[in-house]
Amino acid sequence: MNKLNWLKPRWSMLPVFIFLLIWEMAARLGLIPGHFFFPPFTAVLQEFYHLTANGVLPYNFLRSLTRVLIGFTTGSIAGLLMGILMGYRETINKTFHPIFSLLYPIPALGWLPIFMLWFGISEILPIMIIFICSFFPILYNTITGIKTVDKNLIKVAKTLGASERKTFTTILLPLALPNIFTGLRLEAGMAWRVIIAAEMVAIPTGIGALLMRAESLIRIDIVIVCLMVLSVMCLSFERFFIYMEHKLTGNWR
Repeated sequence: MNKLNWLKPRWSMLPVFIFLLIWEMAARLGLIPGHFFFPPFTAVLQEFYHLTANGVLPYNFLRSLTRVLIGFTTGSIAGLLMGILMGYRETINKTFHPIFSLLYPIPALGWLPIFMLWFGISEILPIMIIFICSFFPILYNTITGIKTVDKNLIKVAKTLGASERKTFTTILLPLALPNIFTGLRLEAGMAWRVIIAAEMVAIPTGIGALLMRAESLIRIDIVIVCLMVLSVMCLSFERFFIYMEHKLTGNWR
């Protein structure tokens, strides 16, 4: 059984290898019209190596990564804290819910024009876009997680003499963690999608900016490299939060 479990991750990669093999063969054999616009996978890997060796890819990747980490972390913390307050205190929920209900439907990129006027083309611009992108989903997932906790559990805890703080830290917050991690997992990937779009439109550095420069030079191989980096980072962030959720809740869920 252990041997089969060890082999399972390797077998799960088989469809990926088959896809890459078909990609390589189709490009090499000219099976797809417009060979110039469909480079082989090996050519993409070669360009990935060149971009990494000359420092272009690491520089732009680190700029995007820094923006995502700062914006996502601050937005998630703000959404978590506000979500806890609104989920735990009905008066606070009634006060702020109408305001957030008006702001939430606005797409994160919809704030780009006004942020450009307020902050100019600076580092704070993409960070604020990521902040907005992360804040609202974490906020609403936290509120939902706290409000869906069985009220009977809270009553039992208080009957047994648990303080309000103890009830919150041992019952409400742990039981709300699955919802909170769902929001974190979904928004971690969305943060990368949004930063790429913001960099394509308004920021001169980052993976999105590199992608747009490659498009203007008709460098399809560089475009695919940028998309591969985006894909890997979205998947990595998602897997990280799946791992953290399992570590924190796997023993009792």
